Amino acid sequence: MSVPAGSPRGRNLALLAALLGWMFDGMEMGLFPLVGRDALGEWLRDPSDPSKADKDAVNKWFGVIMACFLVGAATGGVVFGWLGDKIGRVRAMTVSVLLYSVCSGLSALSQSPEQLAVLRFLGALGMGGEWALGVALVMEVWPNASRAWLAGWIGAFGNLGYTICGAIALGLHSAKGQLAGHLEGLGVPSDLAASLTANGNWRLLLLSGAVPALLTLFIRLFVPESEKWTKEKEAGKASHWSGRDLVGVLVGCTAALGIIALWAAPEIGLTVRVVGSLAALAVVVAGYLMPAYGFLSRSGLSADARRETLGRMVLAAGLSGVPLLATWAGLMWMYMWVNDLPGTAPNEVRRAWIQISSSIGAAIGCVAAAVIGGALGRRPVYAALCVMSLVTMVGFYRLNTEYGTAFVLSAGLLGMVSAAFYGWLPLYLPELFRTSMRATGQGFGFNFGRIIAAVGQLQMTNLLTAFDKDYARACAVVAGVYVAGLVLIALAPETKGKDLPE
Repeated sequence: MSVPAGSPRGRNLALLAALLGWMFDGMEMGLFPLVGRDALGEWLRDPSDPSKADKDAVNKWFGVIMACFLVGAATGGVVFGWLGDKIGRVRAMTVSVLLYSVCSGLSALSQSPEQLAVLRFLGALGMGGEWALGVALVMEVWPNASRAWLAGWIGAFGNLGYTICGAIALGLHSAKGQLAGHLEGLGVPSDLAASLTANGNWRLLLLSGAVPALLTLFIRLFVPESEKWTKEKEAGKASHWSGRDLVGVLVGCTAALGIIALWAAPEIGLTVRVVGSLAALAVVVAGYLMPAYGFLSRSGLSADARRETLGRMVLAAGLSGVPLLATWAGLMWMYMWVNDLPGTAPNEVRRAWIQISSSIGAAIGCVAAAVIGGALGRRPVYAALCVMSLVTMVGFYRLNTEYGTAFVLSAGLLGMVSAAFYGWLPLYLPELFRTSMRATGQGFGFNFGRIIAAVGQLQMTNLLTAFDKDYARACAVVAGVYVAGLVLIALAPETKGKDLPE
């Protein structure tokens, strides 16, 4: 039932599938920040007052679970990027969407922080893979002249998923007193209905993450494969990928999880943590690069071309890691901070509104950054975003003192500026790599940035301790990472006006 990828209908179907996939990616990423505090508060009680949550334990597990999610996304980006270059973008995308849908739904059954961390990790494998596959597919089936707008829509639809999460949370809150009764009317046992609607409806919200599974049927039946990839396969280049190279990814993933364990265990000294983390990070880099290194060594490319490709993968990881670290170790903690600010709105309503506002702003920023990057050049736009994001994030955390309309609007401004990178990255990263390893190259580049973000995420507990649990001061410090972005972009090649490498 598939149509040719080069036809207008084929291009539109590929774009629709990818946009929906990115939208559901956004939902997957937006779920835990909304529900994390309520879910963890249900399990982690203060020993001195069981009626309250243990705030320190909640902060610790909030960081650990988000770090596990980021490591899973990074691993999925490499594994599914490899799979997409080996068996095709469409088949690999089907598997990735199904994986994160099923794991998100199962997360609603979690009974402990440990179970939730494992399921978030597994779901993130598919979510990280879908980003790389969707970008590769769309950029290959659409004309070169469309790349800037396409990149903007990629980022915008990802943030639309966050908006949908916030809207669902608001809808569930508005029906709070009747939800259990409605579920019982649908045949749900009363004890299960009570569990699903307890503590801010967090289980129902996670259950909504299973909806994307329906997308896999559409992808499998109607979406055409990339003709560029098909030609590479017919030329025999896809056969250069080897399953044994994934052993390196497994080792790298284990080392990344080991970093989380080092910082999560309270009895381990600081020196051991720092030395162990640096050693483990070297293993992570080597392990995650192994599939690309193995492919390149078998591809017949010159030594200079191999070095250039690997160097661009590392550069892409750094360029992605800067905004990802700022997002996950800075912006995402506003969901915890907002609960402590003066104001009358319930906490779940506060979190929903700032998610809606920040994601709408982010969608606008993604389109703007991609279009302006297409017109003015990739390097100057990235540099400008670093400066603007630094100023905006520090201002957001230092100038807001209470929850209200100004807070919600400023969250939208922060989202628009700081998330604009996610429109720029899908424009720039595909332009760095050849067709034969585009999914792997950009999958590593974007998603390895999540490892950097995960390591930074784990330091938030230490920062909060240093600043006496002051989220605003701790998150403002994180904004300093944008200075590193200014250094990295000075080393990057300009790709404006060039066709995708073949």
